[in-house]
Amino acid sequence: MQNIKAVLFDFDYTLGDSSSGIVISVNYALNKLAYPPAEPQMVCSTIGLSLPETFLRLTGCHDPLKTAAFAQFFKEKADEVMVAHTNLYPGVKNLLVSLRSRQICIGIVSTKYHYRINQILSHNQISKLFDGIVGAEDVVNPKPDPQGVLKMMEQFASTPSKTLYVGDSLVDALTAQNAQTLFAAVLSGATSAEAFQVFHPLAVMSNLSEILTLLD
Repeated sequence: MQNIKAVLFDFDYTLGDSSSGIVISVNYALNKLAYPPAEPQMVCSTIGLSLPETFLRLTGCHDPLKTAAFAQFFKEKADEVMVAHTNLYPGVKNLLVSLRSRQICIGIVSTKYHYRINQILSHNQISKLFDGIVGAEDVVNPKPDPQGVLKMMEQFASTPSKTLYVGDSLVDALTAQNAQTLFAAVLSGATSAEAFQVFHPLAVMSNLSEILTLLD
C-alpha cells in the first residue's frame, strides 16, 4: 500500500469522542421543540448522521421547519459546549505526524460543521497537521453521498485507488464505496467488526495507529 497519496478521516468516533457534547446539544434542541429527552445511547447511535437524519431518527418527524429549527438549536448549544466536551483519541497526533513524514495528504470528511472541526483542532494544537477539511456546510449532500470525498480528492489531486478513507460507521463504509476509494474501519464507534465485512474493508482496526502498518 505504498502508493497511498491521501488519507481522509471521519471525525466523530474516528479521530475523537464528542459524544457527551452531542448528547447535551441534541437534548437541548429536542427540549426547545417540546420533545422529551433522548436516551444517551440512542443519541450516540446517530453520531455520524447529518442533523436532519438525526432528528428524523430520534423523533420520526419529517416537518422541514422543525428539522431546520432542530439543527439551529443544536448548533446554538454546540457552540457553547462542543469543544470542551471533545477528546481526541490517544495517539492521533503522532499518527498525523507520521503520515506527514511520508508526504501523504491528510484530510477530514465529516458531517460535523467545518468551523467546529477547526475549533477542536485549534484547541488541541493540531490544525497544521491537516491539509483540508470538508464539513457539513461544505457540501449539498451529506455522507454517504461521496461529494465530500470527491471534493477532497480533487483538492489533493488524488485518485480513488490512491485514497484511503477511514471511519467508524457503516455510513463511512458506504461513503467510501460510493466514492470508490479504499476503506479502513476503526472500532472506536458503535459498529462491530462483523458489520463492516460486507464492504470488504482494507482493514478493521482496533485503533488508528494500525494505519501505519497498511502503508508499509
